[in-house]
Amino acid sequence: MSKFMEWIDARFPATKMWEDHLSKYYAPKNFNFLYFFGSLALLVLVNQIVTGVWLTMSFTPSAEEAFASVEYIMRDVEYGWILRYLHSTGASAFFIVVYLHMFRGLLYGSYQKPRELVWLFGMLIYLALMAEAFMGYLLPWGQMSYWGAQVIISLFGAIPVIGDDLTQWIRGDYLISGITLNRFFALHVVALPIVILGLVVLHILALHEVGSNNPDGVDIKKKKDENGIPLDGIPFHPYYTVKDIAGVVVFLFVFCAVVFFFPEMGGYFLEKPNFEQANAFKTPEHIAPVWYFTPFYAILRAVPDKLFGVIAMGAAIAVLFVLPWLDRSPVRSMRYKGWLSKIWLLVFCVAFVILGVLGVLAPTPGRTLLSQVCTVLYFAYFLLMPFYTRLEKVKPVPERVTG
Repeated sequence: MSKFMEWIDARFPATKMWEDHLSKYYAPKNFNFLYFFGSLALLVLVNQIVTGVWLTMSFTPSAEEAFASVEYIMRDVEYGWILRYLHSTGASAFFIVVYLHMFRGLLYGSYQKPRELVWLFGMLIYLALMAEAFMGYLLPWGQMSYWGAQVIISLFGAIPVIGDDLTQWIRGDYLISGITLNRFFALHVVALPIVILGLVVLHILALHEVGSNNPDGVDIKKKKDENGIPLDGIPFHPYYTVKDIAGVVVFLFVFCAVVFFFPEMGGYFLEKPNFEQANAFKTPEHIAPVWYFTPFYAILRAVPDKLFGVIAMGAAIAVLFVLPWLDRSPVRSMRYKGWLSKIWLLVFCVAFVILGVLGVLAPTPGRTLLSQVCTVLYFAYFLLMPFYTRLEKVKPVPERVTG
């Protein structure tokens, strides 16, 4: 075996990659359960790719046969139903673990210097993931798939001068049709997965170049022994690979419980109108995107003017990209930041959740007012950050991790 590995290493840096990114990559020894979600996101990505490949073997990307082929997968393909539910549940699971992964970054300041590029790659993954989910949402060719895509694509029409042409270019037709379905299928199955995989590699490489953050926000590279090993670091393998397995087992228990017992999740993971074939002449009673888009959909609806609503929705995502330059705090972790930062993070999280709930519900004057208040609070968290992070009193950060 050693001779075989020598032969491989002479032609490909297999051992070097193993050491650089696992066995000799030293991570802080005080990781907590919030650090599970990065590896869980990787697990769900693998699930989506594997189940997606198998689903494409029986799926027909045409307006006439797409819906029927999904029914064929569910009813006639051996184990097709479980593949479909693993994929549909996996889409929601992906966003759950990504949102928690991002929350951990906000909590411990994982976007601050020198990890700005790690955060930017992560945000590009999030953006590509949203596009991937949107493209895939049209493929079952159900009522909500069709009309949800109709609403979202029509938003591009609000852009001055080029709006109408851009909308037609995205659809590939004057209305959503089999041409739209075909191009979305190509993007969902080929183009965007390649982009996401490439960004994941860049995200991990950037992370391992600067080192992982930790709940204390302490740079473990500053304190090393005579061999150059961080005093507060432990090899990622076997310590965190084994620890991550425990997190994976717990996650799979919950994930499989959803897949086998309530894959529709009360209409949030698989909407009831989507069990009816798309009909351009029959509009669903209430059109709303799938749950992981609803916070931004609520921001869109909170603004009366269509153009400014689209701008606000885009800005809600774009502002996340500049987060590393908005936080002026001298410390990273929320453990040592002042009470203003803690209150604003709590306000932001509550506003985001409320917007998510409001995005699912039909609009009323009261709900619109609440969504407007939450939209203001959402943007205030970021726009006021340079002021309250600079003015607040922070606690002294220890020189070494506290466990």
